[in-house]
Amino acid sequence: MSKFTKEMVYDYADKLLIGLTEEENRDILNEFKVIEENMNLINAIDGISNVEPMHYPFDIDVDLRDENKIENDNVDELLKNSDKINDREIEVVTVVE
Repeated sequence: MSKFTKEMVYDYADKLLIGLTEEENRDILNEFKVIEENMNLINAIDGISNVEPMHYPFDIDVDLRDENKIENDNVDELLKNSDKINDREIEVVTVVE
């Protein structure tokens, strides 16, 4: 893994259209340093390269529910639940002006 530099952080910030102060850049570099140290600890585990990556850490079987499609063609009955109706459409209160 390549070392992150101050210039690299500024370059990535510019590409993301994020303005960084000197202090923010230093904080990000410190965070990357901690991440890199943790990655080195993980890579130092004996036999880690022989372990297949997992998408989910627990070995469980889950029975998913059956998807039963409910059809309701009675639009007029459904529209009775609304206070404001305009040509079989529900009027919604304007939220943004």
